[in-house]
Amino acid sequence: MTTKIVFMGTPNFSVPILNALIADDNYDVLAVMTQPDRPVGRKRVLTPTPVKEAAVAAGIRVLQPEKLSGSEEMAEVIAMAPDLLITAAYGQFLPTKLLQAAQIAAINVHASLLPKYRGGAPIHYAVLNGDAETGVSIMYMIKAMDAGDVISRATLPILDDDNTGTLFDKLSLLGRDLLLQTLPDLIDGNVTPEPQNEDDVTFSPNITPEQEVLDFTRSAREIHNHVRGLYPFPIAHTTINGVRTKIQQTHLVDETTDAPAGTVVKKGKHDLWLAAGDGHIIAIDELQPAGKPKMAVTAYLNGHAKFEEGEMVITDEQGN
Repeated sequence: MTTKIVFMGTPNFSVPILNALIADDNYDVLAVMTQPDRPVGRKRVLTPTPVKEAAVAAGIRVLQPEKLSGSEEMAEVIAMAPDLLITAAYGQFLPTKLLQAAQIAAINVHASLLPKYRGGAPIHYAVLNGDAETGVSIMYMIKAMDAGDVISRATLPILDDDNTGTLFDKLSLLGRDLLLQTLPDLIDGNVTPEPQNEDDVTFSPNITPEQEVLDFTRSAREIHNHVRGLYPFPIAHTTINGVRTKIQQTHLVDETTDAPAGTVVKKGKHDLWLAAGDGHIIAIDELQPAGKPKMAVTAYLNGHAKFEEGEMVITDEQGN
C-alpha cells in the first residue's frame, strides 16, 4: 500500500526531495503546497516557484495560499487526511490543526544539524561563521520553529571553496537521500526520536540588509567567509572609491601587511589585494560595481579601478 503525502516546499533546495518522492512507487504525492508566484527581476515578471514548476511537470495539484492559516487550501489538505506532511524550506509556519491532519507524522527536512541554526537561513550562517561541517536533520514538526524531536541526521564537511550556493545543492541531495532512508522506519514506527537540547539551540534568522555590508576591519578569514556566505544571494557589498560594489568571490592570500584595513596592497593586471583588519590580505576575484555587469577582477582592473597601490579605497556608504 502506498503512503499518501502532501509535500510543502518552495526553492530549488526542495525540488530534488519532491522529485524523489514522486519517482518512488511507495509514495503517492497527493498535492504540493508552495508560495505564491512572485514578480522577479527588473521587469517584475510573475514567476512560479521551482517547486511549483516541478509539481506541474509531474501533473500534481499545486496549492499556493498567500497565508496558510485559515485558508481554503489548508482546509483542502486537512480533508485529504494524508499519511505524511513533509516540508522542506516551505517558508510559512504550519498551524497545529494542519500538523494534526497527518495520520502518521508531519516532518521537516531542515538544512542544519539541529539544534544548531533553527530558522530560515541555516546554510548562510554555517558559512558565515566558518563552520567545519553542516548537515541535514529530519524532525517532527511542532508549533515552535524547528524545535521538534530529531528523527535522523546526516553530516557534510564545508570545504574552503564552498559557498551558500554550492552547499544548497549538496544539502538538497543529502536531505533527499536521508529522507528516503528514514521514511520506511518512520512509517513502520521503528524510529527513536531525539529531543533537542535547548541549551545548544542557536538561531539563523533571514539575512538583513545590514548584514550584507562587508567590514574590512574584521579578519581576512571573516571577510572571505562573509563573501561566500552571502553568495549567490543576497551578495555582500562594500564601497570602493565611493562606488557601491558587490563582491561575489574572494580568496585568501598567504601574506601579511602593515597597511590599514581597506588599503590596496597590490594592484596588478590580474590581482587586487586589500588589507584586512588583522594584517592579513583578501584578494578580490569577482565583483560588480553599481550599474555595471558582474565581472572578473581582470576586467575591473582594466577599466574601472581608478586608484593605485597604497590608497585607502574601502569606505562606508557615506564616504567615511
